[in-house]
Amino acid sequence: MAQNITEVTDANFDSTVLTADKPFLVDFWATWCAPCLAIAPHVEAIANEQVAKLQVGKVNIDDNPGVAGKFGVRSIPTLILFKGGKPVDQIVGAVPKRKLEEMIAKHTG
Repeated sequence: MAQNITEVTDANFDSTVLTADKPFLVDFWATWCAPCLAIAPHVEAIANEQVAKLQVGKVNIDDNPGVAGKFGVRSIPTLILFKGGKPVDQIVGAVPKRKLEEMIAKHTG
């Protein structure tokens, strides 16, 4: 995992994401997913640029199907923003970095 990105699993999702003291962006992805690999540099850049106000994690859906199913992830990449332990926004697909930043800004001020 890249710097400032947490590996999120079925086992640690609740204790890592739902109890976070900052908004938490979760990237649901898979190693075989070309759009996931295309958006990964944007996710890493955001994790590094917004470390003071945002936590970022990645869930490999092949290794952790439980949490992906719990939040209805049907297509990847899916990025869900959690705040106060609840999903507050999401983006599906490889989008420009600006779109991710706009979604995050709506919920982090």
